[in-house]
Amino acid sequence: MAASGPLQLTLGIIKPSVAAHQPHVQEIMQTIKRSGLEIVRSKRIHWREQDAEEFYGEHRGRFYFPRLVQHATSGPFVALALCAPDAIQRWRGLIGPTHVYKGQWEKPETLRARYGLSDTRNGFHGSDSPESAAKELSQVFENWDTTWWIDQRNKGVEFL
Repeated sequence: MAASGPLQLTLGIIKPSVAAHQPHVQEIMQTIKRSGLEIVRSKRIHWREQDAEEFYGEHRGRFYFPRLVQHATSGPFVALALCAPDAIQRWRGLIGPTHVYKGQWEKPETLRARYGLSDTRNGFHGSDSPESAAKELSQVFENWDTTWWIDQRNKGVEFL
């Protein structure tokens, strides 16, 4: 994908159903690197119910919310801070449609089509806007100031 938009950060999550299989995680990391997304932070997390409920709070009241929280807390997952021009759209394009069956039919090369099990256990999460990316990254990476980080990166500052 050609660099076309502003430099962005986005949150990518490899959910527990996929993160439990290290060979899959290694394949996914290679796919991410080949896509032009840079992994600038990563960590393995095992959420408590309260953490998952807070993170997925916008879905509270929906019929699938309890299953979403149950899956998010079923084991460790991998959280990734991804950076590139148009990182949000790149990551969302890489993971594919939320509904696994739709991805398997329409975009079989996407990560959800390859590794997802069901609509709730679809294997991945991706922020849907710059605002949600900043909020989610701050939640997962302890109050990380993504605006400052992007400003520094745009000035040419490299981080370890």
